[in-house]
Amino acid sequence: MENFINNAPFALVLVALVIGFVLLIKGADYFVEGSSSVAKRLHVPAIIIGLTIVAMGTSLPETAVSVSASLTGNNELAVSNVVGSNIFNLMVVIGVCGVLATVNVAKETIRRDIPFSLICAGMLLLFGIAGIGDTSSMILGHLDGVIFLGCFAGYIFYMIRTAMKASKEGKQVEIEGGSDEEIRLISMPLSILFIVGGAVAIAIGGDVTVDAAARIAGDLGMSQTLIGLTIVSIGTSLPELVTSIVAAKKNEVDMALGNAVGSNIFNILMVLGIASAISPITLIRENIIDLCVLIVFTVCVWIFAATKKRIGKVEGFCMIALYVAYAIYIVIR
Repeated sequence: MENFINNAPFALVLVALVIGFVLLIKGADYFVEGSSSVAKRLHVPAIIIGLTIVAMGTSLPETAVSVSASLTGNNELAVSNVVGSNIFNLMVVIGVCGVLATVNVAKETIRRDIPFSLICAGMLLLFGIAGIGDTSSMILGHLDGVIFLGCFAGYIFYMIRTAMKASKEGKQVEIEGGSDEEIRLISMPLSILFIVGGAVAIAIGGDVTVDAAARIAGDLGMSQTLIGLTIVSIGTSLPELVTSIVAAKKNEVDMALGNAVGSNIFNILMVLGIASAISPITLIRENIIDLCVLIVFTVCVWIFAATKKRIGKVEGFCMIALYVAYAIYIVIR
């Protein structure tokens, strides 16, 4: 596929990039649907399905892109895709929701999820600069990846235990896809087809997206970091944006910030954990700067959320404006 894309006309490369995004997004949808149906047939509680399969599904496109980029030596793309997606999720997806409909913020999001997302970003920054889990600095090595995955497993375990405890106490637990009514039950053969087909689509989509993005960056004289922070990260985050806009129009965005912050945690711990555990990822100076921007933006959103317990039009416009300013900066730097 790499040879085909490298020798194809530029217009065809753009088409390949779009096809890659479609394969990633639809593949993730089918994989999640098939896996959720199998889990439901095995009588796995809906809360656990929502916290694991469904929640991880939103990060599958980023996982495929970052792993493919890491394996093919496109390290700048592996990191910038995750950092760019996190910034886009936080500032644009939530910002647009805030502009269209007020986003109410749960106490757990303020007290637990946003602080933990800051810790994850700080760990990535520290591991990247100091090489805590690797003998070399500016590299996410195998051990770094294992540490991230260990933290991810601990986070999932804690979330499941907390949700199960709240459910037993009769409290309402709002989890994405976490109710039996929202999990569609399909036949076992079709579920297996969805799982296998979705996994294949994700793998192919990741390869096509990385190869096309690398070719576009080369032809336009753009760095892989820039292409990862813009085109690739936005492309893999479009489903969240569309879903949030639809929810905002229905005035159903209460979980929007919690879902975005949770996705950011998954992207760092799961996506970069898997990618660096498989193949070490080299960081560059721009990655460190972008991570600092992510941390600053997360603190800004934390302040917005904690001050009024909601994000409205004013905060939404501020968040979008900050993202636009950042986008202009990364283009001209």
